[in-house]
Amino acid sequence: MNAINSAIVTVADGLRMPECPRWHDGHLWFSDIRSGTVHRINNGLVEVVHQFSASEEPAGLGWLPDGDLLVVGMARRVIYRVSDGRATVYADVKSFAPHQINDMIVTSDGTAFVTQLGFDLDAAEPAPRPTVVIAVAADGTVSPAATNLMVPNGIAVDDRETTLVVAESGAGQLSSFDLHGGVLSNRVCEPLPATADFPFCAPDGICLDQEGGRWVADSINKRVFRIHDGVITDEHRLDQFVLACALGDDDRRSLYICVTDAWHKSDTQDQPTGRILRVRVAVPGSGRP
Repeated sequence: MNAINSAIVTVADGLRMPECPRWHDGHLWFSDIRSGTVHRINNGLVEVVHQFSASEEPAGLGWLPDGDLLVVGMARRVIYRVSDGRATVYADVKSFAPHQINDMIVTSDGTAFVTQLGFDLDAAEPAPRPTVVIAVAADGTVSPAATNLMVPNGIAVDDRETTLVVAESGAGQLSSFDLHGGVLSNRVCEPLPATADFPFCAPDGICLDQEGGRWVADSINKRVFRIHDGVITDEHRLDQFVLACALGDDDRRSLYICVTDAWHKSDTQDQPTGRILRVRVAVPGSGRP
């Protein structure tokens, strides 16, 4: 495994469920799903970018070509556009999402790719089933971009915007697609390695690096690891659920990791335990998030 200074530091705490970190415009942005807020870290201070109503759960983040922020509304199954301090509905995706939506990336042409759980996370007995990744074109057209995925979760795109990668939590794999003109094709599935310690990995948030490596937040196993050509090259085992990760800072060599003790509503605690951690890595990040 790569040997560098791997000290892990906390850059934000007192959060409920930090998710969907993004390095954008020189700052780390993220959603706190259970608090209904989108944040940005500015000079070490956690700022509120937007506060949603108590009934909404913000998740995936992305930016339109004009700089406006898009935010996934998990509960209402809509995409919001945040501009001048106001959030308005940018796209309604209920026709392709019977249950909660989740993460999102937005490409440079304004196409948003949105993942969804495919089942009701809040049901007494959730039953995962195959579902679709949703595309929202720059003109607002909503359509399925890829089908037959098991709990599509984290999503990332490379710098050239020719490859899009989806973490399938329900299948224990990453699925890569060719991306051209807002269309996904040529799916390649990459099962994640099983070990004696971790017989099944449910990938959550993901990010990419310049050597083709993928950092994976393995939520249920409480670790984050880098996989390259089917081999785990780096791993950090933690003491909390690991929800998402993103490579940031000016050199894109700081791995930001979202963790918490309670990710499901039924496990919500009075004292928030969510944190964002940072660790330096050897290979710079690529693309989005």
